[in-house]
Amino acid sequence: MAHESFESPEIARLVNDGWVAIKVDREERPDVDAVYMDAVTATTGQGGWPMTCFLTPDGHPFFAGTYFPPAQLGQLLVRGAEVWRTQREAVEKQGAELVTALAGTSAYDPAQNVEIDLSAAVSLLLRQLDPENGGFGRAPKFPPSMCLEWLLRHHARTGSPEALKAVELTCERMARGGVYDQLAGGFARYSVDPYWVVPHFEKMLYDNALLARVYLHLWRQTGSGLGRRIAEETCAFLVRDLQTADGGFASALDADTEGEEGKTYVWTPDEVGPYAAEVFHVTTGGTFEHGTSVLQLPRDPADPSRFAEERERLLLKRLQRPQPACDDKVVAAWNGLAISALAECGVLLDRPDWVAAAVRAAELLERVHVVGGRLRRTSRDGVVGANAGVLDDHALVADGYLTLHQVTGERRWLDAAGRLVGDVLAHFADPATGSFFDTADDAEVLMRRPQDPSDNATPSGAAAAAGALVTYGAVTGSTEHREAAAAALQALSPLASRQPRFAGHALAVAEALAAGPLEVAVVGRPDLLAVARRATSPGAVVVGGGDSPLFADRPAGAAYVCRGFVCEAPTTDPETLAHQVDARVTA
Repeated sequence: MAHESFESPEIARLVNDGWVAIKVDREERPDVDAVYMDAVTATTGQGGWPMTCFLTPDGHPFFAGTYFPPAQLGQLLVRGAEVWRTQREAVEKQGAELVTALAGTSAYDPAQNVEIDLSAAVSLLLRQLDPENGGFGRAPKFPPSMCLEWLLRHHARTGSPEALKAVELTCERMARGGVYDQLAGGFARYSVDPYWVVPHFEKMLYDNALLARVYLHLWRQTGSGLGRRIAEETCAFLVRDLQTADGGFASALDADTEGEEGKTYVWTPDEVGPYAAEVFHVTTGGTFEHGTSVLQLPRDPADPSRFAEERERLLLKRLQRPQPACDDKVVAAWNGLAISALAECGVLLDRPDWVAAAVRAAELLERVHVVGGRLRRTSRDGVVGANAGVLDDHALVADGYLTLHQVTGERRWLDAAGRLVGDVLAHFADPATGSFFDTADDAEVLMRRPQDPSDNATPSGAAAAAGALVTYGAVTGSTEHREAAAAALQALSPLASRQPRFAGHALAVAEALAAGPLEVAVVGRPDLLAVARRATSPGAVVVGGGDSPLFADRPAGAAYVCRGFVCEAPTTDPETLAHQVDARVTA
């Protein structure tokens, strides 16, 4: 519609004759997108994008849909304007009735709450696994980041071989397919086929931040060389290609170059040469349009040195092509994900420069995005936008700060996280259900207050809030925060039990609660701290220096492993500590 209709002078004339056009960036205003998507779903039976709504001046929708071809859209504009002029009272009544009906519905029903059986939920999810290609469901196939993290945690807690096998299969297929950039690192948004071969070439910050941690945790759990390599390359992509001049992380790289999707990324055999054609599966028939191929890496090459040289040659050649544009707005929630990924990957993979990049992004959020003590969602070039932060902004930024506190030991990040989770409890809580609203109680009033329990491309706000509350409670010993997290998970239990594919983050948090989570304080022993940080126990909190509540009255020279602040005997032995925290990778 952007090209067919919104660049059309005739459509523009029809809009300007009878309407006020409002185009919503759903990345900047997910709350607006959510409430009108509810209207689309209620009136048509299904949602989707592009989303088109016809509204009264009060913002009440009276007609809604998704994609309309130009001719149909033109007819709707003419007919809608005529109906508004001649039947205004009926239109206003219809819009008001829809708003009233939507306001009477809730995503949460405490009467439907159940106890989450994590093993049963895993079994239900694995029935949807593609046993040949990994991933869940049919094409288009999206990287199932939250579900992979949940399955890794479930395996760590229970030893389930099926859970681990699903992660290994999916991670292997994604990393070797065209959905992964075989030259520069980083994942595309999704695969248009079930085999991970042809991507939609857009690269999103949130996908890569989430997947960097998944591959890191796969390495930490199994010693997977592939897991470590992909985590390293993905973090390198984040810092090299998405870091902004002011220290934040840009939202995305476009799919198109000069109006043509994939133009930067695809190759012919003549362009790459015989060796690279074989290694990267570039064929004369091609896997993309016009006989071109998306690079894949079906297997590791026999000669790593030659492969590295060839890869560098092709990357330099690709950099001489026109490059996709960058959407350089800084979204708070997505930067929270990047902060968590870079801080954790940096400390585990001995890359202090990545930790420094995480700190720089966090400092930008504190310096620019906090206005009048409240978090805002977006900025660009160091100038903050007007849009208030929504639930996932507060929760995911808090999680990033909590990760930084564990990695650096600096109390300022724990305090900053505490302010955000305090705002979550004060301004987003839904006392009727135990969960949260997606917008604050003092945010702009929309036709309804959105509450979406489902993961989408990123964790749902409610699940992210539960995760931040669990971690904050573990670091500080706060039962209030732990109980709020448990209540939020209980509200999410119907979705998690019946459709676990859309509740992966909530289930990952539930695994952390089932495992404790572990609270590990290491005082004055860097060797023990290195072991503790390789803990695979779900949601483990590890602090090794600085001013943290976990250090209260702890004598130096030992490691302390606790659950709910009930502690085992301190240890000075690395092997004992490795057993206590289930650390499987030791170097």
